[in-house]
Amino acid sequence: MALHLITGGAGFIGSSLAESLLASGERVRIVDDFSSGRRENIDGLPGRVELFEGSIVDAALVARAAHGVDTIFHEAAIPSVSRSIDAPQATMLAGVQGTTVVLDVARHARVRRVVFAASSSVYGDTPVLPKVETMAPHPLSPYAASKLAGEHLMRIFSEIYGIETVCLRYFNVFGPRQDPKSEYAAVIPKFLTAAIRRERPSVFGDGEQTRDFCYIDNVVRANLLAASTGRKLRGEVLNIACGERISLNALLRQIGELAGTRLEADHRPPRAGDVRDSLASIDAARETIGYEPVVDVRVGLQKTFEAFARFTS
Repeated sequence: MALHLITGGAGFIGSSLAESLLASGERVRIVDDFSSGRRENIDGLPGRVELFEGSIVDAALVARAAHGVDTIFHEAAIPSVSRSIDAPQATMLAGVQGTTVVLDVARHARVRRVVFAASSSVYGDTPVLPKVETMAPHPLSPYAASKLAGEHLMRIFSEIYGIETVCLRYFNVFGPRQDPKSEYAAVIPKFLTAAIRRERPSVFGDGEQTRDFCYIDNVVRANLLAASTGRKLRGEVLNIACGERISLNALLRQIGELAGTRLEADHRPPRAGDVRDSLASIDAARETIGYEPVVDVRVGLQKTFEAFARFTS
């Protein structure tokens, strides 16, 4: 029974990962300052969670949390492109300095492996599809830049200090624990909430932009595979997605069908930092950690809609 640390463990992805680890009998510690994570995400998890409340830039706090830990799942960040444009300093502090603290603590604590929540946003708006890890990155926002810096730090700490690291580039993750109330909420929770309430969802641009949406169970599985593989990892970068893309207009139609309504979009001007199209090649993740998506977008939407319908009024 290993001990794992999840930074940002009260967030959407972090708490879902904690739930899976605890359900399998593992021990979990969480570092979170609740700036975007929610206490309700970790209330009632199936096991004992040790909570270290505070920021990942607090090296002393992170060092206490990392003592005796086998694996660190580094999920903590300020998770929004648009928010990073509004508040770039906070984004870079959490994303770059926070990641440096986590890695430096990990090397002193002799942590076996660090799994980093990277982001497809590092690709930018390059027209070539699918996105392959060997493509030159072109970040368009402070958030994307912070994630790219994190990838470089993962590689550097592996090369210099011998820490095993791996970077999982998430593509548009969605699922039941996402917060639809935030000003910076992701598109699927916003669309689902609008559908349930019979409101017009906001769409930035013409709605023909495409995304490779990835249900949370796939991301949790990718993290567990990355943590447990016997292969030596030295900063590898892996796309984590479903390898399929859907336009926002098509997404609206599918969500409307789930809700039994026709959704009419409230079109607004495109936002700075947003990319036009996104589609992942997941061949490298298949080869390196044995990743395969286990839940497709349509099934994931059904599961997420049912969860939102229970709690949205």
